[in-house]
Amino acid sequence: MAHPTEPLHRARDVRGGEIILRTRRRRLIFAAGLAAFVLVALVAAILAPH
Repeated sequence: MAHPTEPLHRARDVRGGEIILRTRRRRLIFAAGLAAFVLVALVAAILAPH
């Protein structure tokens, strides 16, 4: 249960995860993470026993 001192947040105000990539560095890190995920998934699919 929430403590009385904690702020209350309305569901419509806090839902909706928007990805904010303001700097070039953050965009590169995000893209590299997506590429790494896809690469790991492909390698796992190739190496999985049939």
